[in-house]
Amino acid sequence: MRGRDGRYSIGVSDGQIAAVQQEPLSGRVEIDAGGNLVTEPFVNAHLHLCKAYTHGRAGDAVASAYAGGSMGAAMSAVELASAVKDGYGEDAIEANARRAMFEAVRHGVRHVLAFVDVDTKAQLTGVGPLVRLREEFEGVAELYIVAFPQQGLLRDPGAEDLVRQAIALGADVVGGIPWIEHSDDDAREHISRMCALAAEHGRMVAMLVDDAGDPALRTTEMLAAEMIRQGLEGRGIAHHARAVGSYAEPSVRRLANLARQAGLTFVSSPHTGPAHLPAFQLADLGVPVAFGQDDIEDTYYPFGRNNMLEVAFLAAHSLGAVTHQALERVFDMVTGEAAQVLGLNGPGLAVGGAADLVVLDGSSVRDVLIRHNPPRYVVAGGRIVAVNSSSTAFHLGARGEQSVPAGWPEHGAAT
Repeated sequence: MRGRDGRYSIGVSDGQIAAVQQEPLSGRVEIDAGGNLVTEPFVNAHLHLCKAYTHGRAGDAVASAYAGGSMGAAMSAVELASAVKDGYGEDAIEANARRAMFEAVRHGVRHVLAFVDVDTKAQLTGVGPLVRLREEFEGVAELYIVAFPQQGLLRDPGAEDLVRQAIALGADVVGGIPWIEHSDDDAREHISRMCALAAEHGRMVAMLVDDAGDPALRTTEMLAAEMIRQGLEGRGIAHHARAVGSYAEPSVRRLANLARQAGLTFVSSPHTGPAHLPAFQLADLGVPVAFGQDDIEDTYYPFGRNNMLEVAFLAAHSLGAVTHQALERVFDMVTGEAAQVLGLNGPGLAVGGAADLVVLDGSSVRDVLIRHNPPRYVVAGGRIVAVNSSSTAFHLGARGEQSVPAGWPEHGAAT
């Protein structure tokens, strides 16, 4: 078990952890972890689920604009990406989103914060499919739906009413993207209206803020201040906030102080663009930070598997995380700290906690991140919901007989 020396047995009963001890346990169903690391499951704190597997529908221009340089053309990328919605109906959205959710289960992701576009082009097309999938995967991979006005509010008249309708249809969280508005005044108005809607319906807010490498962008600060003004402390998440990475240190500290006062948490996806949130710096200042997959083979990003180990692996490179301590921190940002960011705090792998766990491929966090393979076992609510295996047979001898090189690690041999 992560954080404990030696090997432990975990007993599960009625969907909860009933025992954690070094002595052997027996049960009706037994899993031999084989010395592999056992941890809490993963949290994907940011995924545009309604866009999954749409890569190529708008050409390469979107990804080029979004990922170039300091992401200065990010706003243009958002505008170009709207072409994906032409002729994109509920059946296609549901099929692609279901595929992405099965990938979540396969990779041990227990919680997904899923954004669905609700703007005057997409209308409410994506809401119904995600509501149905939330019910379909309940108890296996929990889905939290964000009603997201992708094209803004003031620059897209009618979007605000669509967000209201999406909440009525079952969306869990009020979304926003204030940085895309054409002025700071419009950005403040965007934030104010969405926070008011969240307060009215007792919901959280999750907003994409400052999504470019421009230190003049300050919608993260606007969001924190408005949360305090409207009594939404502890009910807001700032996503991306890449501009913060270009702030001078005094400005970062000032923002962190305000974020702590507002109970504002952060989600970063540093693998999807060259600019990124200073995740470790904010965490050191007492602000919870998680990582999200963001995109799965869509117009913004041609990769992605709903594999949070892969996200953590890539984030470690972006953040220069190479020490044992830094790798542990990265892992926290896709497990326990990510749950905290979404307000899903619990006892974790302890007696009385939910029997949600993964048996990973590797005996340490570093091993696991090196391989970023799917978990060997995924357990949700005390039952096995996914089993992964792989096999490699080497034929290196002169006569083609099967062989394994001396000293080859166990995970490389046939299993």
